[in-house]
Amino acid sequence: MHHFTYVGSNLHCESVDLAEIARLYGTPTYVYSATTLADNYTRLANGLAGLDVQVCYAQKANANIAILRHFANLGAGFDLVSGGEIRRVLAAGADVKRSVFAGVGKTEPEIKLALENEIFAFHVESEPEIARINHVAGKLGVKAPIAIRINPDVDAKTHAKITTGKSENKFGIPLKQAGAAYEAAAKYPNIFIKGVQMHIGSQLTSVAPFVEAVTKVVPFVEELKAKYGITYFSIGGGIGIVYQDALASGQQAWWDAQPAETRPITPEAYGAALAPLLKPLGLKILLEPGRNMVGNAGVLLSRVEYLKRGEGRNFLIIDAAMNDLARPAMYDSYHEIVPLHRDTARRAFTADVVGPICESGDCFAKQRPLQEIGEGEYIAFMSAGAYGFSMASRYNTRNLAAEVLVKGGSFELINARETFEQQIANEKIPAFLKA
Repeated sequence: MHHFTYVGSNLHCESVDLAEIARLYGTPTYVYSATTLADNYTRLANGLAGLDVQVCYAQKANANIAILRHFANLGAGFDLVSGGEIRRVLAAGADVKRSVFAGVGKTEPEIKLALENEIFAFHVESEPEIARINHVAGKLGVKAPIAIRINPDVDAKTHAKITTGKSENKFGIPLKQAGAAYEAAAKYPNIFIKGVQMHIGSQLTSVAPFVEAVTKVVPFVEELKAKYGITYFSIGGGIGIVYQDALASGQQAWWDAQPAETRPITPEAYGAALAPLLKPLGLKILLEPGRNMVGNAGVLLSRVEYLKRGEGRNFLIIDAAMNDLARPAMYDSYHEIVPLHRDTARRAFTADVVGPICESGDCFAKQRPLQEIGEGEYIAFMSAGAYGFSMASRYNTRNLAAEVLVKGGSFELINARETFEQQIANEKIPAFLKA
């Protein structure tokens, strides 16, 4: 569910006409719905009824500090994977003490920063990492709280580039080796064993892989609780969102019309399936959602530059590009594309929707059926709130897009469009080239 819908002929975010934002701030521009963000958080936090749940939003999905502050105000902690992400939480005025530090390549300065800000726990990915955390904690004279990430070797049935829970993935320690890893960790003087963690992948559309993974790991969790007195079990994130029919999915009627066997996973279905498996543990349960929190809460606005009619093929050339939204080029992912002004009197046509970058891969959709649309008009990429701006680049010396947050009938710029001067501010020509 989300708060993007047509009011009359114009696409709105909550009560704001998106064309007004496009005209005021230009394009490409990301727009996020504060109400959708809050709804997504609340539904997931309440989905595991009867359990002590801590939601740690996976910042990598969308790291704007306004969004971090919004989630912090709602009660969220954060799932962090770099020192920069720790600093973003601090810049947002949020609390690192409710956050976890994950990632396979933590550096000593990053570990030090996390410890100095009293991180809730490190999610450890390897035995050498345990030794490094112990070393840094020892120099600071503290004990570092850790949970080891278990790789349960479960196929999440998702895209190959976003699966994380199989034995060939780089993440975590295999379940068969995890017991020995915990025994080794217990011998370090500056390590405090606090929990256990797993995460099997992203954009899962069925609850079955979650159930399989939790069922597989629960006996080991019970052993850890008895032996080390762990206090929490993190089951990661990964609940998928709707990309196909994304606009319609904002309406309850669309959900009601979906056949039960193909209905997208919801926080309620997720909670109903997992709560019975988790309640007997008597532990705090951490969730680390990213895409599910922000994906359908954001759109990318773009302006049509040209309609190029080729031989048997049309090209809709827009001002957004693969540097603004990398997912289609990187994953062959689908984003629904809709006009900001819907005109049912116009005829339909088919076009490749492409950006201006000098790469054939700068293509958002091939042979996409659309309302005929022309130069100067605006379109929106739906479900673009996750891994949109956070994965953006400056390729072809293109400035980073603007970002706007909407709440009700109000909106505010939360990240101004980058300027060329800001792009090159840290570059210099050496003296030996100036002669």
